[in-house]
Amino acid sequence: MSSPYESVKRGAGGLLQGALGALLLVGGMVVVMWAVEIFDYVTPGDLDAELGIIAWSPDGLIGVLFAPFLHVGFAHLMANSLPLLVLGFLAAFRGLGKFLWATLIIMVVGGVGTWVATPPGVATVGASGLVFGYFGFVVARGLFDRRALDILVGIGVAVAYYSLVWGLDPTQVGVSWQGHLFGLVGGVAAAWVLRRKRLATPTYPAY
Repeated sequence: MSSPYESVKRGAGGLLQGALGALLLVGGMVVVMWAVEIFDYVTPGDLDAELGIIAWSPDGLIGVLFAPFLHVGFAHLMANSLPLLVLGFLAAFRGLGKFLWATLIIMVVGGVGTWVATPPGVATVGASGLVFGYFGFVVARGLFDRRALDILVGIGVAVAYYSLVWGLDPTQVGVSWQGHLFGLVGGVAAAWVLRRKRLATPTYPAY
């Protein structure tokens, strides 16, 4: 039987290993985004128009998978890089498997929602849908899983990044509030789908 010290040591080791894996994976995602943007800049093609989410166009649905890795210039990418690193890391350190599933759910819900809610023919690109999705996932994970660490992380994220809600303002020009909104919805949905399953406590009738 292991001692409490050994249990704590194993738990801390698991968190450290998860944190390292999360850092490498999310950092790798950001590196890919920068590589894609550099490629788009130096080549004559227009990846945004070819692989972005083009609203109400059947061909534009391919952007559900590719649009998060495309940006309208380096300023757009720089604005998304830091929050993606921070929120993506916090979403991933609990487990890379769940993180990958959460990312897929956010991309599908956010991408399809954007495709439907955006005026026809408008192209949408950028990782901000993932940023809002990871924000929703981390905050909602604390509510659904009810682990002390997840609750504390969720509260911290809500306080630190509360200003993200202004990205849902539909009056902003040149900003896809649809991508933000449905990315957020996707993140909350992912937290619910991937929540920790708790065993039901048996109850017995009293006689």
